[in-house]
Amino acid sequence: MLQILLVDDEKDALEALEWKLNNYIENIEVTTCNSPIKAIDIINEEKPDVVFLDIQMPEMDGFTMIEQLENRDFNLIFTTAHDEFALKAIKVSAIDYLLKPVDKDELLASMEKIKKSQKGDLLENKLQLLLSNLNENNDKINISADGKVYLLDKDDVVMLKSDKSYTTIYLKSEQEILVSKTLKEVEKKFAFSQFFRVHNSYLINLNHVKEYLKGLGGELIMTNGLTASISRNRKAELFKKLYLD
Repeated sequence: MLQILLVDDEKDALEALEWKLNNYIENIEVTTCNSPIKAIDIINEEKPDVVFLDIQMPEMDGFTMIEQLENRDFNLIFTTAHDEFALKAIKVSAIDYLLKPVDKDELLASMEKIKKSQKGDLLENKLQLLLSNLNENNDKINISADGKVYLLDKDDVVMLKSDKSYTTIYLKSEQEILVSKTLKEVEKKFAFSQFFRVHNSYLINLNHVKEYLKGLGGELIMTNGLTASISRNRKAELFKKLYLD
């Protein structure tokens, strides 16, 4: 089931696009939001697969909203009544740019692009899982950064932290490696049972968890002294892995 979020301050535009999606596209679940500020929280917590985003809105424009996100692991489609933002939309890697009122055929074409992308990601994830199962005894993880290829022992990696389009890898030696890829892309290299995505911005090595701090979501203190936030919807699974039930 494809999770879709619509963000637009205009009620009529939201309802029209929601109707078209529900009537023309199968196997989707649509959520609507008329506030870009609220949409940031929804995206960070719910992690939709697709976001249809208006550009000109009173609270903030669509491009500013994108900059405010902790992480961007979704397909982005801009919807607007103006065509002068197309080049800027390409620069932020939008999968499409639709003029309002959204045309049915253009909407179907956009969704077809996304489905092809989803299939490609699924095949790649299956391949990564297969490789990790075949190489579970191989402790080396290869990471390209700074014009080098680092061969890391998986037990030496404490955690990974996302910063928009970049990811920092923290090692127990206190070395930090900055990778010019999103955490979603880098995470595929860490398909081992000891690594767990506790938050949109954090992937941790469970063997390096030192303490758990209680709170609304909670935080983990790692063996290197750094902290990692925990998403509420990841808490139960994390506790099972750490035997904290």
